[in-house]
Amino acid sequence: MTWNLWWRFGPLAERSTAIRDVLREVRPDVLGLQENWTRGDDSLADRLAEDLGLYCIRAESDAPGGWRRRLDEPEADAWGVGNAVLSRWPVRDSATLRLPTAAGTDDGRLCLHALLDAPGAPVPFFTSHLNSGLAESAVRVGQVRALARFVAERRAGHAHPAVLTGDYNACPDSDEMRLLGGYRTGPAVPDQVLIDAWEWADPSQPSATRMAQNPYVAARRDPGVRLDYIHVAEPGPGGLGHVRGVRRAGDGPVGGVWPSDHAAVVAELGDGA
Repeated sequence: MTWNLWWRFGPLAERSTAIRDVLREVRPDVLGLQENWTRGDDSLADRLAEDLGLYCIRAESDAPGGWRRRLDEPEADAWGVGNAVLSRWPVRDSATLRLPTAAGTDDGRLCLHALLDAPGAPVPFFTSHLNSGLAESAVRVGQVRALARFVAERRAGHAHPAVLTGDYNACPDSDEMRLLGGYRTGPAVPDQVLIDAWEWADPSQPSATRMAQNPYVAARRDPGVRLDYIHVAEPGPGGLGHVRGVRRAGDGPVGGVWPSDHAAVVAELGDGA
């Protein structure tokens, strides 16, 4: 599962409860989070992990100034932002990649890697968050190239395919997303194909994760579009890690409150049996 939690914006207390309720219903084995708020040893991801009985690791932006300037909250400078991974299985190893920005906005965007000690085979899992500017496609292309190299390095030697999640702030047919997939253009890393799990969804199923009917999105006059993805490398032995299905979650109000300005994406992967 992947989900952008919309940092500390909107009705935070009510949204946090709604986020927790969605996760209790979905019960993901592994969850990649973006825009996780942090403050010292505390974070929303840590609180969710404690409530749900999951392991948690996180990585924090080293350039949160842009986020803080948007926050209408006392002591805004005390809050950090970053990525997190929650898992039912212990984390065997982890690493963080600081994404390049070239001439783009530098918000300290990251990719967080967790090697998960799952039954049968360790899972190389990643969650990332790319630059958001409408005119920053070229910046995101550079970030995808760095991200793909990072995945290639960290997945090497593992039978389970790499699972890459995140909010890429890019449409499915954009240069950056085609480059990441590597099967509609030359891949960023030779022979590394990362397939968009949504290819296995019901074609009639709504796919937008930034939804125009979401009031947080409607207030910004943003269009509805899919920005959030789960990518999976080619299956391992016996079909290990193949995509069985994919859907949205958190794509409506919970107790009258929308959990985030993004819907989550949930994929079911085969165990190779």
